[in-house]
Amino acid sequence: MNTWIRQTHRWLSIAFTLTVIANFVALSQGEPPAWVTYSPLLPLALLLLTGLYLFALPYATRWRSRTNAHISRTVETR
Repeated sequence: MNTWIRQTHRWLSIAFTLTVIANFVALSQGEPPAWVTYSPLLPLALLLLTGLYLFALPYATRWRSRTNAHISRTVETR
């Protein structure tokens, strides 16, 4: 799943960059339609979600390994 999230995050960054470039091109042509102006928001929101997941992943892994180590030590002492 982590690989899938990373790949999605990379492709979302490309989509976001393209929508921002399209926005600037449309702005240079005059008043752009509203859908062009707001088009970067969806990839940006998805980038936020995947980025937060990827940011928290090492901390969650470290926390899980500590919890599992504590549980295994508790089981061994019994």
